[in-house]
Amino acid sequence: MKLAEYGEANMDLALRGLELKTLDPYLSGWRMRVVPALGHLAVRMITNGVVDRTVQNRIADEHSRSTVKNTIAVLVRVMEQAVRDGIIKVNPARVTGRQKLYKQAEDELLDPRALVLPDWETLLSLADALVAASHDQYRGWGDVVIFAACTAARIGEVSGCRVGDIDTSQWIWTVRRQTTPAPGGLTDKGTKGKRARKVPIVEEIRPLIAQRILSASPNPDARLFTGPRGGRIPPPSRATPHTGTTWSPSSATSTCAATTSGTPD
Repeated sequence: MKLAEYGEANMDLALRGLELKTLDPYLSGWRMRVVPALGHLAVRMITNGVVDRTVQNRIADEHSRSTVKNTIAVLVRVMEQAVRDGIIKVNPARVTGRQKLYKQAEDELLDPRALVLPDWETLLSLADALVAASHDQYRGWGDVVIFAACTAARIGEVSGCRVGDIDTSQWIWTVRRQTTPAPGGLTDKGTKGKRARKVPIVEEIRPLIAQRILSASPNPDARLFTGPRGGRIPPPSRATPHTGTTWSPSSATSTCAATTSGTPD
């Protein structure tokens, strides 16, 4: 049986136990990358070498880590099911050394600080440029960028931040939740690390946070940051500034050209 046929027939079993938010990227990786590259081969013809070459080709084509990870992960699960069914004896999709390949392929990994902003003014310039290029020049996007940069937070954690999570007496943010995509829309869940953590808030962004708290609501469950229509901030997509904006940094300032007319919540 060909890999494409086997995968379609056994996908539900292979992906059992996964969170709903993980299913979409796994299934996308299967349809868009695994099937076109390997789907025509018989399951028994999938070898370690075949998988290695497929991964190397994806890295050479500059696919992101998450894209390659999701592609490998779904293939591993399908091939693991083939092992359970007795079709093959060993799972050939368990790739090792992937991170080393990325280090060789991506120059910025040789200098981890190459992408660090040089100073506070550059961050403000980037935030202002994003606001200017966004739909209706929504100031909240700039606040989100500054807050995320100064707390090293994920965008989902920024979206999930509530007024009550901020201790303005100690200037500590207790990160308790994140906003993630789910069937039917966005939902809040625990942090990626499955536990709360405390993040100190630097002095430079305290006035911004104080203003956001005043603008939000006296309700401690009110969101500190919202989209232009008052809803949750969605994760990066073509409809959000993260990937819907082309950044062109130049010396100490940056400009950006919006390529989207979407209006997230």
